[in-house]
Amino acid sequence: MQNPYQNAMAQLDKVAKIKKFPNKLIARLKTPDRNIKIEIPVKMDDGKVKTFEGYRVQYNNALGPYKGGVRYHPDTEINEVKALAFWMTLKCAVAGIPMGGGKGGITVEPKDLSKGELERLSRGWVRGLADVLGPHKDVPAPDVNTTPEIMAWMADEFGKITGDTSGTVITGKPLDKGGSEGRNTSTAQGGFYAFESLKNDLNLPKKCTVVIQGFGNVGSHAASIWHKTGHKIIAISESKGGIYNPDGIDVGKLAEYKKTTGTISDFPGSKNITNVELLATECDLLIPAAFENEINETNADNVKTKAILELANGPTTPEADEILFKKNIPVLPDIWVNGGGVIVSYFEWEQNLKGEHWSEKEVFAKLKTIMEEAAKEISEKAKQSKTSLRMGAFILALERIAKKM
Repeated sequence: MQNPYQNAMAQLDKVAKIKKFPNKLIARLKTPDRNIKIEIPVKMDDGKVKTFEGYRVQYNNALGPYKGGVRYHPDTEINEVKALAFWMTLKCAVAGIPMGGGKGGITVEPKDLSKGELERLSRGWVRGLADVLGPHKDVPAPDVNTTPEIMAWMADEFGKITGDTSGTVITGKPLDKGGSEGRNTSTAQGGFYAFESLKNDLNLPKKCTVVIQGFGNVGSHAASIWHKTGHKIIAISESKGGIYNPDGIDVGKLAEYKKTTGTISDFPGSKNITNVELLATECDLLIPAAFENEINETNADNVKTKAILELANGPTTPEADEILFKKNIPVLPDIWVNGGGVIVSYFEWEQNLKGEHWSEKEVFAKLKTIMEEAAKEISEKAKQSKTSLRMGAFILALERIAKKM
């Protein structure tokens, strides 16, 4: 299986065959503007110093400052970060917001660190990159295993180094530190607006049976939103495995159960299943909300859903895309449907610059408009080129980037 960056470049090669773009544009998008790797020495609680590898990839800023999250994970490495920064470039273009694409990370298992160690690590990441960050240069945000509290530490450290204490350099901050209403649920909420905008076109039932892979921040909020709007969640998984109940899972009770037990396994009334079984569960809508490459050439043929909505980044490999396209299973692509997070991050940045604070209702109304407009344009591009929704989204993004390069 290819690494995520190879998959991203395969997608770029594919769109270049579907629609003629200038060779200069495609060549430019094959390489990030900067790949930055830093060593972060951290004094641990036992007095010893441990060094961690950190990254920031600044992919393209044709549309505006680099924008993208920072993830803390033991498997984080440069090819993953490059792919995520590339997809972020396209995501901002699809949304039509004046931001470019970036991504960052640290190779670490955050669960192994104390709160003090985590804070020192986070501040160290900012110290190592302060020269290339800034409200009009590069604006980081949360991602896997990073929280509003971590963003507050980062913004504070940037202020200590540069004197800019506005907090505008970082988004995803706590509300009392300049964060935006709705940011915590924005990725899932944006995905729901995308689903609603194309549900009828895809001939999905009014109330769908839904399978969700992932029960972290995005997956749990997605489960809650779809559940509250009357859809039936029949299977959910996390890293340790999943659960299945054809009669529907009570998402609120499941969240409480996980808080108490630390897992979703053995949830009363449900059957334990593997992630392999989850992806092969018959349903109306499958929502991958975990990691890259989960749907690939080894399992795509087993997928039994009417549509896939990608709340994770890069969950479907190019090989799997081909299989799903031949099976007439539409994929609502990540660079559109999970854009809610970066769109509301952009709203936070804009509010900070203007000294404003918008209500959640206002934030979600603006988000809904952007997601619905993108749906129309992506569908039109896909129909014009007789291709998939993913390639329709790529065409829309590249056309917008090309105008600025």
